[in-house]
Amino acid sequence: MPLRTKQPSKRRTPPRLLVQSSAIHAAGCITLDPVRKGQRILEYDGPHLAKGLADIRYAERIVTYLFGVGDGDEVIDGFGTGMFLNHSCAPNCESENIEGRVFVVACRDIKAGEELLYEYNLYDSDLADTCDCYCGAPQCRGTMFSDLELKRRARAFARQKAAKPTTAATQ
Repeated sequence: MPLRTKQPSKRRTPPRLLVQSSAIHAAGCITLDPVRKGQRILEYDGPHLAKGLADIRYAERIVTYLFGVGDGDEVIDGFGTGMFLNHSCAPNCESENIEGRVFVVACRDIKAGEELLYEYNLYDSDLADTCDCYCGAPQCRGTMFSDLELKRRARAFARQKAAKPTTAATQ
């Protein structure tokens, strides 16, 4: 009986990516190859910083490419291909946080030529008031904040409103 040899596993190579103009926001990233659901597309990589240090470093900047990891006390200061993935309320990708590393993974099959999009799910209460979304998806929520952050902000607003004394109008 002949011995069977195990074939080496075929590792999926990452898709080829192209940064180009985007209808959503300035530049975006498209895939030149089809991507299967569950396939890793790229790693959001860069130096890891304490959130407090990043807040100081980027206090005066309008644009940052910070990605929270773990419990939110640490961020990745990403300055690579990942920074060109735009937010969408109808994403074709999602992020996976694995042992302090962030990977962008296809959440559905993606055709060659599609822009890669994921929900930012912003949560930093220090950010601008609205973080408006312009993704154009039919189910656009109008914001890049996470549902959890929206609820937190609504509770904070309700507390503020309740704490303000009401004054009777005088004539």
